[in-house]
Amino acid sequence: LVPAATATPPPPSAGPSAAAATFPMTLTDDEGTRVALAAEPKTIVSLTPATTEILFALGVGDRVAGKVEDFTPYPPEVTAIPDVAKFGEVDVEKIVALGADLVIAGGNSFNPPDKIAQLRTLGVPVIVVYAADVAGVLKDIELTGTAVGKAAAANDLTASMQAAFDQVAAATADFPKPRVFYELDASQKIYTAADDSFLAQMITLAGGTPITTGSTTNFEIPLETLVTADPELILLGDAAYGTTADVVKVRNGWAGMAAVKSGAIVPVDDVIISRPGPRLVDGLRALALAIHPDAAVPSPQAPPSAAPAASASAAP
Repeated sequence: LVPAATATPPPPSAGPSAAAATFPMTLTDDEGTRVALAAEPKTIVSLTPATTEILFALGVGDRVAGKVEDFTPYPPEVTAIPDVAKFGEVDVEKIVALGADLVIAGGNSFNPPDKIAQLRTLGVPVIVVYAADVAGVLKDIELTGTAVGKAAAANDLTASMQAAFDQVAAATADFPKPRVFYELDASQKIYTAADDSFLAQMITLAGGTPITTGSTTNFEIPLETLVTADPELILLGDAAYGTTADVVKVRNGWAGMAAVKSGAIVPVDDVIISRPGPRLVDGLRALALAIHPDAAVPSPQAPPSAAPAASASAAP
């Protein structure tokens, strides 16, 4: 099975501008569930790291009473917020004890569906978000903004992100599109971007041709498939775990790849590239420069936030 590269997509577009939030309201989340909010939420629990970043970017960090465990927290203020969950686990009792009037959870089983159902049974509104592509990130920022009474701020944020996406796409448009293998993990089996995935689209927008798994649901790629695809560039999304170019070069079966022969093996910051939040703009810039170091990729003009983040002293 030869991995297929995704077709070049247009730059992602934010959804239609949300009207000014009026409570009570009913919203539809990414799983199609209608969620009723009686009043503007004041005690919010964030069950994904990206959602935590979004809430702070929208200026409501002081309302976040609980969050998911995060080993790379951003902004630094979030370290003062108590953990009520970790990947695959949610402490329902802690969330209820906090008096949460809104929980924002991760889909695709990032948070256990049975725990989400339990919270809803107990009367806690839960919005589930899961961005399947880059455009979905902008949609989820706007959904979150509407849910917390910050629709205008969310629209401003997604508009600025859209402009940055357009700039990066323009900066790399005339460059060749090298075959790019993005390594998520290769400590045992090899994992990379699935077909038509969020990560594959990011690589395409950054000016590369992503080597994908040949499946939309499976992130594992056999070594023989990768060898046949013959990447011209290897990006190490697992660099934070000690993977280096030297490690890659001595792997059994990898020496014949074009990227290994030429030494085109580059470490990248996977957090900003794969976390579907406001810093995705920085992640796309980093990807573009890793693929095309000579591209005139614009630098950030300011931190990607639509409003000042809450201070650490304001965090519960």
